[in-house]
Order: sequence, then C-alpha cells, then structure tokens
Amino acid sequence: MKTTQLALAAALTVLAVASANAQQRTREAVEAEAIAAAHAPDQNVTRGSRGADPFKSVADPEAVYKQAVETASAPNQNVTRGSRGADPFTSSRDPAQVYQEAMATAAAPDQNVTGGSRVNSRVISTMQNPVLQSAQGK
Repeated sequence: MKTTQLALAAALTVLAVASANAQQRTREAVEAEAIAAAHAPDQNVTRGSRGADPFKSVADPEAVYKQAVETASAPNQNVTRGSRGADPFTSSRDPAQVYQEAMATAAAPDQNVTGGSRVNSRVISTMQNPVLQSAQGK
C-alpha cells in the first residue's frame, strides 16, 4: 500500500510541475506571439517557392573570376568530344593480319548468307575462298 501511495504522490508532483510550466506563458504573451506570426511576410510560404534561397559563396571571388577568364579564353571551350573528327585510333592488332582477314571475308563466296536465312538451316560452304587459297599457296 505504501508503494502505491508513493507512486501516486510522484505522479501528482510531476503533474503539478508540468502545470506550473504551462502557466508561465501568459495569455497576453501567447496572443502577441500569434499576432506577430500572422503579420509575418512569409508565413504561408514553403521554402523555395519564391525562388532560390540567397546564395552565400564560400569560394574566393578572385579565384573564381580568374578561373572563369581562363575557361572563357580556352581555344576548345565549347568543343565536345568527337565534334572535330574522330579521336586518333591506335590499333592493338597487327595491320597485316587485319588486312588479310578483311580480304578473306570480302572474297568469301557465301558472305551474304546467314545460317538462318533459308528455313532455319545451317549453311556450310563447300566453295573455296580465293584469298585463302592464294595465301596458302605462297
């Protein structure tokens, strides 16, 4: 029974302290706060709805100006990659081998026939490729 009475007393004490804190704000103070909020210029405006927030730069203005001048006077400032022709090509294969493969492919008798072009059948060429024959004969 003592524990229940102690718990009840503690709860009443907490309630009394909370009530005292709530009563510290007078009716006049709350009314003045409400009037000030009602007369605020941006009271119903969400952030960003009237344009961007003011910008505060952390960069050095002189350094930014110098970089802008350098960029503006660069010779290729508005050139996108590939707009002045293709990038230089560097092959990783032997040019002679590539040439031989290209010539063999171009001279193949069945070069325009694909495996599924005739009723899903496979084409097996029995014709000899003249480029490959000349390469073997050397």
